[in-house]
Amino acid sequence: MNTAAIPTRTGIANLPLHYGQAPRWLFDRMAKLAREITLAIVADYGPEEMLRRLSHPYWFQAFGCVLGYDWHSSGVTTVLCGALKEGIKGLERDLGFFVAGGKGKTSRRTPAELENWGELISLDPAPLVYASRMSAKVDSAAIQDGYQLYHHAFFFTRRGWWAVVQQGMNEKNRYARRYHWLGEAVASFVNEPHSAILSENRGPALNLVASESDPARSTIAEIATNEKPEKFLADLKKIKTLTLPAHHYLTTADLHPDSIAKILLSTYERQPQDFEELLGLQGVGPKTIRALSLISELVYGVPPSYRDPARYSFAHGGKDGIPYPVDKKTYDQSIELLRKAINRARLGLTEKKEAAARLNRLGIL
Repeated sequence: MNTAAIPTRTGIANLPLHYGQAPRWLFDRMAKLAREITLAIVADYGPEEMLRRLSHPYWFQAFGCVLGYDWHSSGVTTVLCGALKEGIKGLERDLGFFVAGGKGKTSRRTPAELENWGELISLDPAPLVYASRMSAKVDSAAIQDGYQLYHHAFFFTRRGWWAVVQQGMNEKNRYARRYHWLGEAVASFVNEPHSAILSENRGPALNLVASESDPARSTIAEIATNEKPEKFLADLKKIKTLTLPAHHYLTTADLHPDSIAKILLSTYERQPQDFEELLGLQGVGPKTIRALSLISELVYGVPPSYRDPARYSFAHGGKDGIPYPVDKKTYDQSIELLRKAINRARLGLTEKKEAAARLNRLGIL
């Protein structure tokens, strides 16, 4: 099969927020099937191709469906990543394909896992740790869309190539949003790192990784390094007396100049060279970025983008045209990839029949 025909998009998917855990009997089977499909893909195309497929939101969703999880549930992200990590345990070095991170507390152990793998396979973990940290920083602070990250899975190969699948939740609209990253497609962490974005819902957002936010990124970095903290805080206090335009996502209600004085002094002393370096500083979070964005716009007249980064609707579309007509070409590509993987995988008869039956129920086989 010509893999060049498979889109290597990365992006975001919105999913209904579901609670609870996958039953053990299902998770164990998902882990086995995920392992065999991964073995087949790596054997045929190499471990880097597995990164490309996981970073493709459509393929990822189809993968979860074939493994037997709810097609529209937020849980497909956490369960699929967990099953894949469990399924290849002990085979990582043979495959040249590795998984770190996960849900909740496990996600915070990602840097330690990367460093441990680095020692075991003689790979410098520093670039991977940086990619893990910056992808999380971008999706929590540079993009402020109302979703709080709670899951971070980091996939990488022996050559140091990587992909990230992470997810945030929004308790208000009861949706989860999934963020996909593919290292080879990321030219800049802070300028359009998501090349394809899937979402059913859109809303107000501060999007500092939009291309049109480039002047704002430069201004924000200059404010943090060239302005003395005392002047910045004085400007911020003045802003709190203004009435912001109704269409803005930013508000002054949660901006407390005194509470961010320490971090502003720290950024001034460390003199980050650009927005990416500023964003990567320890302690620089959403509130600091919002404050700097307000100053950029209202004091210096350089507004950031308020465009929600979501540009595509969920998965393959719907038969009734909602949220959009079925994307037959991409749908067929997802099916073909998974069908070949299943057929070539060293599956037990039961697992193979179950996977084929799921495809059959979708009217595919």
